[in-house]
Amino acid sequence: MICISKTQEAEKLEESGKRKVTGVARVFDILFTIFVYLLAAAILVGAVLFSFSASPDKSILGYRYYTVLTGSMEPTYKVGDMIFVQLKGAEEINIGDVITFNPSQDSDAYLTHRVTEKIENYQDTGVTCFRTRGDNNNTEDSFLIDGSRVIGKVNFSVPALGYIVRFVQLRWYIVVPIAVMIPVFFYLLKRYFMLGKEEDDDEDEDGDDDAPDPDKKEKQGEADEKAEDDKSKPDGEKAEDDKSKPDSEKAEDEKSKPDGEKAEDDKSKTKDKG
Repeated sequence: MICISKTQEAEKLEESGKRKVTGVARVFDILFTIFVYLLAAAILVGAVLFSFSASPDKSILGYRYYTVLTGSMEPTYKVGDMIFVQLKGAEEINIGDVITFNPSQDSDAYLTHRVTEKIENYQDTGVTCFRTRGDNNNTEDSFLIDGSRVIGKVNFSVPALGYIVRFVQLRWYIVVPIAVMIPVFFYLLKRYFMLGKEEDDDEDEDGDDDAPDPDKKEKQGEADEKAEDDKSKPDGEKAEDDKSKPDSEKAEDEKSKPDGEKAEDDKSKTKDKG
């Protein structure tokens, strides 16, 4: 009884452990699926946004992003990098900040240079102006920038992302199908591994069914030993042993005997009666 209860307890612990592993795997599966779909949606939205709008004033969550076209700010920002500019007013800009601005009201071009001087209340006009210079330039810019032409301060950049954005702008009809196919690809990949896992589990179950049961083998061995002993005993001694056994034990012995041996015993009993 103690062995049986311990075995049952071990089986229960194993089952609970499998449930926990399955639950964690399921949660991870759901999170991964959500991530894949969000990634695909982000690529799709980005492709549409960049393809249908060529304006440099696009902004998301208070940020605008621009592609670096010249090497005037190298090595800080290289050609092809994408800079992310947080919209800020002139009062929030200080010396040393890298800002993006429109150098001329008559031009759609934008420059990104570092502030070398901040002039508040320029010539008693109440306007704040800035003097700037590119990190890779030897001289400061020849013009002052008033606060109204400042877009904001560069907070961070992503190397070479500008090239990718440019490709999306020009080849959006390629990017959109790729973004749609990403979740389909991961779904098929997931199904492939799940089918492989189910086949492995089926093989393990078949192996467990074919494996010999040690308890059954042990009982069969004991039955064979008893049969051997019974064969070696005289008929009178067998009858005496049968009388001394309780009825339940007799029934158990009868169950454990092979059919051939039962028939042999029946014949010997018939002879004794005769």
